[in-house]
Amino acid sequence: MYHSKITGLGYFVPENIVTNDDLSKIIDTNDEWIQERTGIQERRHIVKGSGETTTTMGLKAAKIAIERSGIAKDDIDFIVFATISPDYYFPGPGVALQKELGLKTIGALDIRNQCSGFIYALSVADQYIKTGMYKNILIVGAELQSIGLDMTTRGRNVSVIFGDGAGAAIISREEDLTKGILSTHLHSEGEHALELAVASPGMGGKWVTDILAENNPDDISYFPYMNGQFVFKHAVTRFAEVINEGLGANNLQISDIDMLIPHQANLRISQFIQKKFNLTDDQVFNNIQKYGNTTAASIPIALTEAWELGKIKSGDTVVLAAFGSGFTWASAIIKW
Repeated sequence: MYHSKITGLGYFVPENIVTNDDLSKIIDTNDEWIQERTGIQERRHIVKGSGETTTTMGLKAAKIAIERSGIAKDDIDFIVFATISPDYYFPGPGVALQKELGLKTIGALDIRNQCSGFIYALSVADQYIKTGMYKNILIVGAELQSIGLDMTTRGRNVSVIFGDGAGAAIISREEDLTKGILSTHLHSEGEHALELAVASPGMGGKWVTDILAENNPDDISYFPYMNGQFVFKHAVTRFAEVINEGLGANNLQISDIDMLIPHQANLRISQFIQKKFNLTDDQVFNNIQKYGNTTAASIPIALTEAWELGKIKSGDTVVLAAFGSGFTWASAIIKW
């Protein structure tokens, strides 16, 4: 058995900055209202007609991660791509990324676990490497969400939250069992699936033939729905549980955490968890203020930024934690 470690990180966000004041010009909202509830000041949205897609953003992040890892792209054995906003209904973006990178016919797996997607992808890669099946795996979390939001007052509770972007990591074999990914912990609770969901299109509800037949502009089932208070209540509980689960599995204490990277869902959730665990500002990294909630991309973007800023150093204990639609939640404990 081996351990796996992160050997390269990269991220990409569109240049187009959308501030709260920008949104107030098209939606009945304002900067104070958005910041008070979410902590978000601005987010990145692609420019319509730019040709940017989930795959192209993932590609840009992946190229940076590959270069920083020091491996050649042909050393990549497998791709795991996490997203809820693929270029096509099918196939998923994993194969598109394989093509754009010019890789040989390696396997490509798509992960549909929403805000927990990157940690699920990390866990899958970790298991493949631990068993010796692969040596270097590219994992990507990328989202193009702006084009699927209800950018009207009707959708303001959800649409002000989300942004576009991508993050990537190279996961490689590590023979020193005291380093790398120590453990990952994955959970789900499907009974609450529709509390945070996009209901259409779907085989269980409205399918393409229905869409074409009805062509109803007032049908909001294609836009994200979120029961905000319900999600917040469950998120703060599950975040704490899964962080403690990871610490306990590795005989670690809260005081051993050098850096917590929470999924950037809502700054108020992150602040609640920080206070609950009595962590300092230096022990928790947040960038939702700049990028909004980028779903599967949020953890790799934040992890990359924290590392670039020197906030993560060799030997640090890094904790990743996420909660999102599904409901799904997950954590990873890493010895950097």
